[in-house]
Formats: sequence, structure tokens, C-alpha cells
Amino acid sequence: MDLYTLFLTALHKLKTLSVCSIFLLSTFSPLASSSVCYGTTSNGSLQNGVQLPKAGSNFVGYSEIARLAGRTYVHSKVKDIILDAYSRLEKSEPDKVFKYAETGFVDGGKFRPHKTHQNGLSVDFMTPVLNENGKSVHLPTHPFNKFGYNIEFGNEGKFDEYQIDYVAFSAHLVALHKSSKKHGVDLWRVIFDPNLQPNLFKTKYGNYLKTHIQFSTKRSWVRHDEHYHVDFAVPCEE
Repeated sequence: MDLYTLFLTALHKLKTLSVCSIFLLSTFSPLASSSVCYGTTSNGSLQNGVQLPKAGSNFVGYSEIARLAGRTYVHSKVKDIILDAYSRLEKSEPDKVFKYAETGFVDGGKFRPHKTHQNGLSVDFMTPVLNENGKSVHLPTHPFNKFGYNIEFGNEGKFDEYQIDYVAFSAHLVALHKSSKKHGVDLWRVIFDPNLQPNLFKTKYGNYLKTHIQFSTKRSWVRHDEHYHVDFAVPCEE
């Protein structure tokens, strides 16, 4: 993600929406009727999009700047799934913390620099990490590292003092799948660096992932190591 893209998007939003409008959107959109998605993740739009909360007991958003720029909206069912999954993780992995990243605009549409994220069904999550003491911590996301998207993990899953927490990562995918099924839908796919994927299957959740999660095995246009992309299989209008 380009820092300039984020700020240009923010400026565009501020030009087209008054401060009052932004406040009303952030305050009342969760109370709106259920969302309706149109088209596909790469060519679509969204009606009645809802914004993810800034934080919860075991999760945070990746950037307040991005939130104010309107880049954290999803389909209402996707929001329910994400929050339900975090609730599940409080029980299954109480010592782990998580961070979500880019989602989409309130009305969907082109979401630069992403090629998808257009109909409220695509969500990026920052890769869970452990610090040098083995404690679950948030991967740093700020303007100087392009809000985390400029981070590069080595083949050993390390970046500076951080190590990818494959247990937390796997547990999150399991929770997202179970929550999706609870809400009558499914996960379509997960995009994560194919070279690092085998480490997920070595965890205690490995068999579940092999059975229920569809991973993209093709190399994406960006590496997807500092974050993983999840598409939700929610029915959309044409």
C-alpha cells in the first residue's frame, strides 16, 4: 500500500463529506439495515456498509488515519463474523492479540492500490507475531512503514525482533471459518505467502486448516507475508 494513496483517499473523502457527515457515518452506519453486496470482490460495490470497531479486548485496527479516511468498512455479515471470531479466540487462545488492516469503503468500489476489496467481502489481517520474549504482540503499523504493509518477513518468518505466531494465525483462521458457518456462509479463500503456508499446517490446528480452508497457492502481485487476505463467501446481487 502506498502512503500517498492513503492520504489522497483521505483528502478525497474530506472534500466530498463534511465533518458532520463523517461523524454520522461512523456513528449510525452500524444501525443501518443489513448490507447488500454487488458483483465480485474485484468488480463490485456495497450498500449499507458498516465500519469495524477501533478495538476490542483482544484486537485493534491498524490505523486511526485509515479509519478516518473510511478504509475500514465491510459487509454487515462479515463484521458479525469477524467479531464473533475474536470472541471465540478469547476462549481458545486467551493470551493472543490480533490486528485487522484494510477492508474497503462504505459503498465499495475501487479501493486503490488493491485489486479487490470492492464489495465488502475482502479483509486484510496483519500477521500475528511474537516478540523476542515469546509474548503475543501487535505488529507495528504506522506511516513510516506504510501502516505495516512495507514489512518483509524472511524465509524463517522473522522481522527484526518479531517472529510470526503461526499458532495465533491458525487459530484465527479456524475461528473465522467456524464463525462463518455459524452465520450461514463460508470462507472463499485465504491469500498468504505460499512459501510460509506449510508452517501453518505444523500447528495443532493444521488438520482443520487442511480440511476446511482454501489457500491460494499462486504467487500474488504482492507477497502477503506481513498480512493475510481473507475473502468471505457471502451471496451477492449481480
